Amino acid sequence: MAVSSVKNKKAFTTILFAITKKILLYTLLILVTLFMLGPFIWLFSTALKSGGENIFQYPPQIIPEQVTFTNFVKVMDTFPFWTYLLNSTIVTVLTVIFNVLFCSLAAYPLARMKFKGRNIIFILILSTMMIPFQLLMIPIYLLSLNLGLGNTYAGMILPHITTAFGVFLMRQAFTVVPKELDESARIDGANSFQIWFRILMPLVKPSMVTLAIFTFITAWGDFLWPLIIVSDQDMYTLPLGLNMLSSTFTSDWRLIAAGAIISMTPVIIFFLFLQRYFIAGVMKGAVKG
Repeated sequence: MAVSSVKNKKAFTTILFAITKKILLYTLLILVTLFMLGPFIWLFSTALKSGGENIFQYPPQIIPEQVTFTNFVKVMDTFPFWTYLLNSTIVTVLTVIFNVLFCSLAAYPLARMKFKGRNIIFILILSTMMIPFQLLMIPIYLLSLNLGLGNTYAGMILPHITTAFGVFLMRQAFTVVPKELDESARIDGANSFQIWFRILMPLVKPSMVTLAIFTFITAWGDFLWPLIIVSDQDMYTLPLGLNMLSSTFTSDWRLIAAGAIISMTPVIIFFLFLQRYFIAGVMKGAVKG
Protein backbone atom coordinates (compact mmCIF):
# COMPACT_ATOMS: atom_id res chain seq x y z
CA MET A 1 0.00 0.00 0.00
CA ALA A 2 2.82 2.36 0.95
CA VAL A 3 4.63 1.69 -2.34
CA SER A 4 1.42 2.24 -4.32
CA SER A 5 0.76 5.49 -2.46
CA VAL A 6 4.26 6.76 -3.26
CA LYS A 7 3.84 5.87 -6.95
CA ASN A 8 0.48 7.63 -7.11
CA LYS A 9 1.96 10.70 -5.44
CA LYS A 10 4.85 10.75 -7.93
CA ALA A 11 2.46 10.33 -10.85
CA PHE A 12 0.25 13.14 -9.52
CA THR A 13 3.30 15.39 -9.06
CA THR A 14 4.46 14.64 -12.61
CA ILE A 15 1.04 15.41 -14.09
CA LEU A 16 0.74 18.60 -12.00
CA PHE A 17 4.20 19.72 -13.14
CA ALA A 18 3.32 19.06 -16.78
CA ILE A 19 0.04 20.99 -16.49
CA THR A 20 1.74 23.91 -14.75
CA LYS A 21 4.46 23.96 -17.41
CA LYS A 22 1.86 24.06 -20.18
CA ILE A 23 -0.10 26.83 -18.45
CA LEU A 24 3.02 28.96 -18.06
CA LEU A 25 4.08 28.27 -21.64
CA TYR A 26 0.70 29.19 -23.13
CA THR A 27 0.47 32.27 -20.90
CA LEU A 28 3.85 33.42 -22.18
CA LEU A 29 2.84 32.74 -25.78
CA ILE A 30 -0.41 34.68 -25.34
CA LEU A 31 1.44 37.65 -23.85
CA VAL A 32 3.98 37.63 -26.69
CA THR A 33 1.15 37.38 -29.24
CA LEU A 34 -0.71 40.32 -27.70
CA PHE A 35 2.53 42.31 -27.63
CA MET A 36 3.16 41.60 -31.32
CA LEU A 37 -0.45 42.12 -32.44
CA GLY A 38 -1.08 45.15 -30.23
CA PRO A 39 0.11 47.79 -32.75
CA PHE A 40 -1.76 46.11 -35.59
CA ILE A 41 -4.98 45.95 -33.54
CA TRP A 42 -4.66 49.64 -32.66
CA LEU A 43 -3.97 50.47 -36.31
CA PHE A 44 -7.01 48.54 -37.50
CA SER A 45 -9.17 50.11 -34.79
CA THR A 46 -7.99 53.59 -35.77
CA ALA A 47 -8.81 52.95 -39.43
CA LEU A 48 -12.40 52.05 -38.50
CA LYS A 49 -13.08 55.07 -36.26
CA SER A 50 -15.15 58.03 -37.34
CA GLY A 51 -13.92 61.61 -37.29
CA GLY A 52 -15.60 62.45 -33.98
CA GLU A 53 -13.69 59.90 -31.88
CA ASN A 54 -10.46 60.62 -30.03
CA ILE A 55 -7.89 58.08 -31.20
CA PHE A 56 -5.28 59.11 -28.62
CA GLN A 57 -7.40 58.76 -25.50
CA TYR A 58 -6.05 56.83 -22.50
CA PRO A 59 -6.77 54.06 -21.90
CA PRO A 60 -7.13 53.39 -25.62
CA GLN A 61 -10.55 52.37 -26.90
CA ILE A 62 -10.03 49.37 -29.15
CA ILE A 63 -13.64 48.93 -30.24
CA PRO A 64 -14.84 52.00 -32.19
CA GLU A 65 -18.04 53.68 -31.05
CA GLN A 66 -19.16 53.96 -34.65
CA VAL A 67 -17.53 51.63 -37.17
CA THR A 68 -16.99 53.23 -40.58
CA PHE A 69 -15.20 52.23 -43.78
CA THR A 70 -15.19 55.71 -45.28
CA ASN A 71 -11.51 56.13 -44.37
CA PHE A 72 -10.55 53.36 -46.79
CA VAL A 73 -12.67 54.87 -49.55
CA LYS A 74 -11.26 58.36 -48.96
CA VAL A 75 -7.70 57.06 -49.11
CA MET A 76 -8.33 55.46 -52.51
CA ASP A 77 -10.00 58.61 -53.82
CA THR A 78 -7.43 61.08 -52.50
CA PHE A 79 -4.26 59.81 -54.16
CA PRO A 80 -3.68 57.49 -57.18
CA PHE A 81 -3.94 54.33 -55.12
CA TRP A 82 -4.48 51.93 -58.02
CA THR A 83 -1.45 53.26 -59.89
CA TYR A 84 0.75 52.77 -56.82
CA LEU A 85 -0.75 49.33 -56.24
CA LEU A 86 -0.01 48.33 -59.84
CA ASN A 87 3.58 49.58 -59.54
CA SER A 88 4.12 47.68 -56.29
CA THR A 89 2.60 44.53 -57.78
CA ILE A 90 4.80 44.64 -60.90
CA VAL A 91 7.98 45.35 -58.94
CA THR A 92 7.27 42.75 -56.26
CA VAL A 93 6.14 39.93 -58.54
CA LEU A 94 9.08 40.32 -60.92
CA THR A 95 11.52 40.63 -58.02
CA VAL A 96 10.20 37.40 -56.49
CA ILE A 97 10.36 35.51 -59.80
CA PHE A 98 13.87 36.65 -60.69
CA ASN A 99 15.16 36.20 -57.13
CA VAL A 100 13.98 32.60 -56.90
CA LEU A 101 15.25 31.87 -60.41
CA PHE A 102 18.74 33.35 -60.12
CA CYS A 103 19.33 32.27 -56.52
CA SER A 104 18.44 28.71 -57.50
CA LEU A 105 20.73 28.83 -60.52
CA ALA A 106 23.59 30.17 -58.40
CA ALA A 107 22.99 27.63 -55.64
CA TYR A 108 22.90 24.59 -57.95
CA PRO A 109 26.64 24.41 -58.81
CA LEU A 110 27.59 25.33 -55.24
CA ALA A 111 25.60 22.36 -53.93
CA ARG A 112 25.80 19.70 -56.65
CA MET A 113 29.02 20.28 -58.61
CA LYS A 114 32.62 19.77 -57.58
CA PHE A 115 35.07 22.40 -58.77
CA LYS A 116 38.08 24.20 -57.39
CA GLY A 117 37.28 27.14 -55.14
CA ARG A 118 33.63 26.21 -54.59
CA ASN A 119 33.73 26.68 -50.82
CA ILE A 120 35.66 29.94 -51.15
CA ILE A 121 33.05 31.32 -53.54
CA PHE A 122 30.28 30.30 -51.16
CA ILE A 123 32.02 31.97 -48.20
CA LEU A 124 32.52 35.15 -50.23
CA ILE A 125 28.83 35.17 -51.13
CA LEU A 126 27.85 34.74 -47.47
CA SER A 127 30.26 37.50 -46.42
CA THR A 128 28.26 40.01 -48.47
CA MET A 129 25.41 39.57 -45.98
CA MET A 130 27.49 41.56 -43.48
CA ILE A 131 27.56 44.61 -45.78
CA PRO A 132 24.52 46.89 -45.25
CA PHE A 133 22.68 47.90 -48.39
CA GLN A 134 23.09 51.54 -47.37
CA LEU A 135 26.82 51.27 -48.10
CA LEU A 136 26.13 50.03 -51.62
CA MET A 137 23.40 52.48 -52.54
CA ILE A 138 25.65 55.21 -53.95
CA PRO A 139 27.59 52.99 -56.41
CA ILE A 140 24.40 51.12 -57.38
CA TYR A 141 22.59 54.43 -57.86
CA LEU A 142 25.36 55.83 -60.07
CA LEU A 143 25.48 52.60 -62.06
CA SER A 144 21.71 52.64 -62.51
CA LEU A 145 21.77 56.23 -63.75
CA ASN A 146 24.56 55.43 -66.22
CA LEU A 147 22.47 52.55 -67.55
CA GLY A 148 19.41 54.79 -67.86
CA LEU A 149 17.40 52.92 -65.23
CA GLY A 150 16.08 55.96 -63.37
CA ASN A 151 12.27 56.08 -63.06
CA THR A 152 11.94 52.56 -64.48
CA TYR A 153 10.72 49.23 -63.15
CA ALA A 154 14.09 47.72 -64.02
CA GLY A 155 15.82 50.26 -61.80
CA MET A 156 13.74 49.15 -58.83
CA ILE A 157 13.96 45.42 -59.59
CA LEU A 158 17.52 44.65 -60.75
CA PRO A 159 19.41 45.47 -57.50
CA HIS A 160 17.31 42.87 -55.64
CA ILE A 161 17.05 39.98 -58.09
CA THR A 162 19.78 38.00 -56.30
CA THR A 163 20.58 37.90 -52.60
CA ALA A 164 23.18 36.05 -50.55
CA PHE A 165 20.44 34.77 -48.25
CA GLY A 166 18.56 33.30 -51.19
CA VAL A 167 21.66 31.55 -52.51
CA PHE A 168 22.37 30.17 -49.04
CA LEU A 169 18.81 28.94 -48.52
CA MET A 170 18.57 27.23 -51.89
CA ARG A 171 22.05 25.70 -51.57
CA GLN A 172 21.08 24.16 -48.24
CA ALA A 173 17.91 22.78 -49.80
CA PHE A 174 19.79 21.29 -52.77
CA THR A 175 22.36 19.73 -50.44
CA VAL A 176 19.68 17.67 -48.66
CA VAL A 177 18.54 16.00 -51.90
CA PRO A 178 20.40 12.68 -52.49
CA LYS A 179 23.02 12.95 -55.22
CA GLU A 180 22.04 9.52 -56.50
CA LEU A 181 19.15 11.26 -58.28
CA ASP A 182 21.64 13.29 -60.31
CA GLU A 183 23.55 10.17 -61.30
CA SER A 184 20.37 8.35 -62.34
CA ALA A 185 19.26 11.34 -64.41
CA ARG A 186 22.64 11.59 -66.15
CA ILE A 187 22.48 7.89 -67.02
CA ASP A 188 19.10 8.60 -68.65
CA GLY A 189 20.71 11.39 -70.70
CA ALA A 190 19.69 14.49 -68.74
CA ASN A 191 22.02 17.47 -68.71
CA SER A 192 22.72 19.78 -65.75
CA PHE A 193 19.94 22.22 -66.63
CA GLN A 194 17.36 19.42 -66.90
CA ILE A 195 18.47 17.99 -63.55
CA TRP A 196 18.11 21.40 -61.94
CA PHE A 197 14.73 22.18 -63.48
CA ARG A 198 12.96 18.81 -63.62
CA ILE A 199 14.36 17.01 -60.57
CA LEU A 200 15.75 19.38 -57.97
CA MET A 201 13.35 22.32 -58.20
CA PRO A 202 10.19 20.23 -57.59
CA LEU A 203 11.88 18.55 -54.60
CA VAL A 204 12.85 21.85 -52.92
CA LYS A 205 9.47 23.53 -53.37
CA PRO A 206 9.12 24.37 -49.61
CA SER A 207 12.46 26.21 -49.60
CA MET A 208 11.57 27.92 -52.86
CA VAL A 209 8.28 29.13 -51.38
CA THR A 210 10.08 30.28 -48.22
CA LEU A 211 12.45 32.36 -50.30
CA ALA A 212 9.50 33.75 -52.25
CA ILE A 213 7.77 34.81 -49.03
CA PHE A 214 10.85 36.57 -47.66
CA THR A 215 11.48 38.27 -51.00
CA PHE A 216 7.84 39.32 -51.34
CA ILE A 217 7.79 40.91 -47.89
CA THR A 218 11.07 42.73 -48.50
CA ALA A 219 10.19 43.96 -51.99
CA TRP A 220 6.63 44.99 -51.10
CA GLY A 221 7.73 47.05 -48.11
CA ASP A 222 10.89 48.48 -49.66
CA PHE A 223 10.93 52.24 -49.23
CA LEU A 224 14.51 53.50 -49.36
CA TRP A 225 15.64 52.27 -52.78
CA PRO A 226 12.47 53.29 -54.71
CA LEU A 227 12.68 56.67 -52.98
CA ILE A 228 16.18 57.15 -54.40
CA ILE A 229 15.79 55.74 -57.89
CA VAL A 230 12.28 57.08 -58.62
CA SER A 231 11.38 60.77 -58.88
CA ASP A 232 8.27 60.52 -61.07
CA GLN A 233 5.13 60.15 -58.94
CA ASP A 234 3.54 57.95 -61.60
CA MET A 235 6.21 55.33 -60.77
CA TYR A 236 5.69 55.47 -57.00
CA THR A 237 5.06 52.23 -55.11
CA LEU A 238 2.65 51.94 -52.19
CA PRO A 239 5.23 52.70 -49.46
CA LEU A 240 6.15 55.93 -51.26
CA GLY A 241 2.48 56.74 -51.71
CA LEU A 242 1.82 56.18 -48.00
CA ASN A 243 4.68 58.50 -47.16
CA MET A 244 3.06 61.17 -49.31
CA LEU A 245 -0.25 60.39 -47.63
CA SER A 246 1.20 60.99 -44.17
CA SER A 247 2.50 64.36 -45.25
CA THR A 248 -0.85 65.22 -46.84
CA PHE A 249 -2.93 64.27 -43.81
CA THR A 250 -0.57 65.12 -40.99
CA SER A 251 -3.26 65.26 -38.32
CA ASP A 252 -5.72 62.67 -39.66
CA TRP A 253 -4.25 59.38 -38.48
CA ARG A 254 -7.41 57.55 -39.47
CA LEU A 255 -6.56 57.90 -43.15
CA ILE A 256 -2.92 57.03 -42.52
CA ALA A 257 -4.00 53.91 -40.63
CA ALA A 258 -6.40 52.95 -43.41
CA GLY A 259 -3.64 53.33 -45.99
CA ALA A 260 -1.27 51.20 -43.90
CA ILE A 261 -3.91 48.46 -43.56
CA ILE A 262 -4.47 48.43 -47.32
CA SER A 263 -0.72 48.27 -47.94
CA MET A 264 -0.09 45.30 -45.64
CA THR A 265 -3.13 43.28 -46.75
CA PRO A 266 -1.43 41.71 -49.84
CA VAL A 267 1.50 40.56 -47.70
CA ILE A 268 -0.84 38.86 -45.22
CA ILE A 269 -2.82 37.20 -48.02
CA PHE A 270 0.36 36.02 -49.75
CA PHE A 271 1.71 34.53 -46.53
CA LEU A 272 -1.56 32.81 -45.59
CA PHE A 273 -1.80 31.32 -49.07
CA LEU A 274 1.70 29.79 -48.87
CA GLN A 275 2.12 29.25 -45.14
CA ARG A 276 1.85 25.46 -45.35
CA TYR A 277 5.18 25.42 -47.20
CA PHE A 278 6.86 27.96 -44.96
CA ILE A 279 7.84 25.88 -41.91
CA ALA A 280 8.96 22.96 -44.06
CA GLY A 281 11.15 25.28 -46.13
CA VAL A 282 12.79 26.90 -43.10
CA MET A 283 13.53 23.52 -41.51
CA LYS A 284 14.91 22.09 -44.74
CA GLY A 285 17.26 25.02 -45.11
CA ALA A 286 18.48 24.60 -41.54
CA VAL A 287 19.84 21.08 -41.80
CA LYS A 288 23.01 19.65 -43.26
CA GLY A 289 25.47 22.50 -43.82
